[in-house]
Amino acid sequence: MPAHPSPLTWWAERPPAAGAAVMATAIVSVGLRLAGAETLSLAALTVAALSWLALAADFVLRLVRERRRWMAEARSTEALNAVAATTVLGTGISMLGRQTPAEALLALAALLWPVLLVLALRHWERRMPGAVFLCCVATQGLAVLAATLGAAERTAWLAHTALVLFWLGLLLYGLALTRFDPRQTLEGAGDHWIAGGALAISALAGARLLAADSGRLYLWDDDDSDVLRTATVVLLVLSLAGYLVLVAAEAARPRPGYDMRRWATVFPMGMTAAATLSVAAALDAPWLRVPGQVLVWIAVAAWLAAALGAALALRAGPETG
Repeated sequence: MPAHPSPLTWWAERPPAAGAAVMATAIVSVGLRLAGAETLSLAALTVAALSWLALAADFVLRLVRERRRWMAEARSTEALNAVAATTVLGTGISMLGRQTPAEALLALAALLWPVLLVLALRHWERRMPGAVFLCCVATQGLAVLAATLGAAERTAWLAHTALVLFWLGLLLYGLALTRFDPRQTLEGAGDHWIAGGALAISALAGARLLAADSGRLYLWDDDDSDVLRTATVVLLVLSLAGYLVLVAAEAARPRPGYDMRRWATVFPMGMTAAATLSVAAALDAPWLRVPGQVLVWIAVAAWLAAALGAALALRAGPETG
């Protein structure tokens, strides 16, 4: 009988894709907090933080001991999961009122982002899987965290930087769309959902930018606010439409087997829920809260399914998951 790997060994063998699990857990935590389930939100955030620390330690060890493998992984598009996961975790921590660690995570993500982004763009190909949209997700993750911290600390330059990242993220989405293989919608192993998740995190960034404006921190004039509102609404509508299309594709072509890339299905689900609730608050549209809360609990169910799949894959041995 083959020996089963320890949980730490099994987990360590899966970067950079494992970053999607951290991001999924962190955004589910954010969605739960926005929905009012604070205890569950804190529990999910704790799991996300511990998982992030494990991946960060492995990241450093590989850089020191296995530099060739580290460079090979850094050149993959999936490496941008590290930036995205760091920013979403930082956003959850900032929402708890812990701004200093959130600032540290923003600084770390900002250092990693240009390096990993350039490496990813240099290795783009034609007909890529959904991971190609991580260039947008990582950029918008920075925008979300910068806007959240800008509002919490009344720091205008952070909010203005977030606005630049917001528009850059949309540009990167357009570029990624030209490289995405649409057949992945029916054939992908889970990461095809990132196409919709990138739109959702863009809508979340827009909502955070709108929420950052206040009487004490005057950021946008009326024209700027109108453009930002319109863009945010359009992005939310597109992300919800994309959600429905992806659900329909799953129904038309079921893919029930577990794959590590299924965590890249969970985080767009959680991201869409968080974006819906954030837009509801930023645009004073309370009618959006009910669908947002429903989407949160769907994301929680998807997270539990992915966690169960991971546990079964670990039990089955090294050839699974």
